[in-house]
Amino acid sequence: MQKTLLTGIKPTGTVHLGNYFGAMRQLVDFQNDYRSFAFVVNYHALTSISDGALLKKLTLDVAMDYLAIGLDPKKTTLFLQSDVPEVTELSWIFNTLISVPYLMRAHAYKDAEQKNKEVNVGVFDYPVLMAADILMYGTDVVPVGQDQKQHIEIARDIAQKFNHVFGATFKLPEPMILPEVKTVMGTDGRKMSKSYGNVISLFASDEEIKKAVMSIPTDSKGIEEPKDPATCNVFAFHELLKAENLEDVRTRYLAGGIGYKESKEILIDNLRAFITPLRSRREDIARDPEAVLRILREGGEVARAEAQKMMHDVREKVGLLLSL
Repeated sequence: MQKTLLTGIKPTGTVHLGNYFGAMRQLVDFQNDYRSFAFVVNYHALTSISDGALLKKLTLDVAMDYLAIGLDPKKTTLFLQSDVPEVTELSWIFNTLISVPYLMRAHAYKDAEQKNKEVNVGVFDYPVLMAADILMYGTDVVPVGQDQKQHIEIARDIAQKFNHVFGATFKLPEPMILPEVKTVMGTDGRKMSKSYGNVISLFASDEEIKKAVMSIPTDSKGIEEPKDPATCNVFAFHELLKAENLEDVRTRYLAGGIGYKESKEILIDNLRAFITPLRSRREDIARDPEAVLRILREGGEVARAEAQKMMHDVREKVGLLLSL
């Protein structure tokens, strides 16, 4: 029986290279090998977006982004999280099984607390809704970066707790973490994140690519000095793209004879070669938004039918369905 793969993206801004290499690419690469689900995580976006018109725009944008990278809606169920309201019901049931101290260990909550941010209940409960998303469809694998691994662990813990209390119901999902993209670094050497402002958009213009690459910090070594590829922020992007000239650039780093300016210029060319066809496809898709909405509606019907079957079983087991 074919295993199930699921991934989602929160529509809170521009999709970037970190999103693509961390999870989106795997969805396309493996859509022939798995029963695949991809969704736009718009319930989660409400924790940080309080503008209805903006959320609608960003949600449609992410759907177009998925299609632009090669997602085939005939092979992958593409849908909106909000078209499956059963996930919010399931997350409430999960809430009754886990403790506040357990959720206080979640990275996102701890990070917000350390920064003295006012944390809304949605942020605190974020991992539970994510667990409902993952477990609802009998998911076997979830493509994630290393920083998202904890969410899969929480989903597994919740599934085990439910199965222990009410009987075998949920699969225990596994994270799919590719070794070469455990964490995609941003232009400042930290994890690529919209909140850090260090991203390179997956559909960036040529000028945006140049501006982002030229802003990457480097040390003061001269052209002829040997350089360590493992510690260079520019070279990290070379490795991510794996262009044909990667090994030549690596050799020149180790031997000396290449400056950071030249390295950045090579990277700009490679990024443009990689992004330009994606950007062109994205522009074509954006010309027919109704076709995108139709794909989302059809995907939502498939996903909700799956969720309704799961929730019938869950309701029966927890005692919400009455029958004589």
